[in-house]
Amino acid sequence: MLQDFWQEFLIVWHIGILNTSLGDIFLALSIFLMFLFARRIVFRFLSHVFKKLATRTQTDTDARILDAIERPLEFTFVIIGLYISGQVVSLSPPLNAVFGQIIRSLIAFTIFWSIFRILDPLSILLDRFITFFGNQTMHETIKGFFLKVSKFIVVCLGVAAVFQEWGFNVAAVLGSLGLVGMAVALGAQDFIKNMFAGLTIFMDRVFEKGNWIKTPDVEGTVEDIGFRATKVRQFDKALVTIPNSKLANEALINYSRMTNRRIYWKIGIEYRSTHDQIRNIIHGISTYIYECGDFETNPEKTKTFIFLDSFGNSSIDIMLYCFTKTIVWGEWLEAKERLAYKIKETVEGEKASFAFPSSSIYIESLPFGTPESFMPPRSRSPSSPSPI
Repeated sequence: MLQDFWQEFLIVWHIGILNTSLGDIFLALSIFLMFLFARRIVFRFLSHVFKKLATRTQTDTDARILDAIERPLEFTFVIIGLYISGQVVSLSPPLNAVFGQIIRSLIAFTIFWSIFRILDPLSILLDRFITFFGNQTMHETIKGFFLKVSKFIVVCLGVAAVFQEWGFNVAAVLGSLGLVGMAVALGAQDFIKNMFAGLTIFMDRVFEKGNWIKTPDVEGTVEDIGFRATKVRQFDKALVTIPNSKLANEALINYSRMTNRRIYWKIGIEYRSTHDQIRNIIHGISTYIYECGDFETNPEKTKTFIFLDSFGNSSIDIMLYCFTKTIVWGEWLEAKERLAYKIKETVEGEKASFAFPSSSIYIESLPFGTPESFMPPRSRSPSSPSPI
């Protein structure tokens, strides 16, 4: 009986799964698991060797490339183990064909995955081609946009390569897109319009990441410029997403492009101030602005005006029109505060005073003639008789 059982066991062992011996299957699994566990050790050794060679170069680009392809290389080691395991097992022709498709699909996936990850460290090569886009922050914005486009193209090509391994006619699919192109264009016209508006924003350098902008709908700092929309962080920390087409067609103020920040005040002095007091106040303010260093007084860059401007309803008005050297809001507030203290000190030093809105009433005649004099009653002593 035991001999018969052993014969049955051998039959099952040799037939296995889909006419594949269980011994071959276990051997293949063992080889695959060996590669799976050994991949980290082998790759750490290779990575150490490659990084040591990379330190001899003058740039860190090669080191960044090695970091980017670390995961794809590890996965490549797994694919090699899977391929060797498949060679151990005797598969039927249909299964062998499917297995080959799986291996080729994984290879294509790994290649395009590697290219996708390499794009970031290789983006430094774009710097020499985008120097005409203005300052360094604009370079980063343009580079980010081109990176997004490149990654999108790599993903599309990778998907097409994998589909082609499984028998999909990619050329026929691409050709069929022409038949439905009009329908797609009509359905995606907003996306296309926003994408071209984004390109216009890049080319015209309307604004860039980090700029302080203001439109009729939003005011804040630009955080990201995408294919379809731009994200603006308002000063209350709320995030607003605006379609690029809307930004490209609206009046937009870019405060970050200011060369200087303006201060425009009307300083009201009382009417009882003398001629000399007013002249000395103006001279003191002017001296401070031209000598303190906070303000841009070069007439070729800005205009500075400090004059007696007008006679108001309740004050003699001095116009102060000047620009600070800084455009940073906090520094501008500090410079404005120092100026305000100096103006108050100057006015008080001249024994003058600031005016405030007031009105004076002059009466030439009363409508009912001269009023009678009011005589308050005299106080009576306790012995005085009371009137009857």
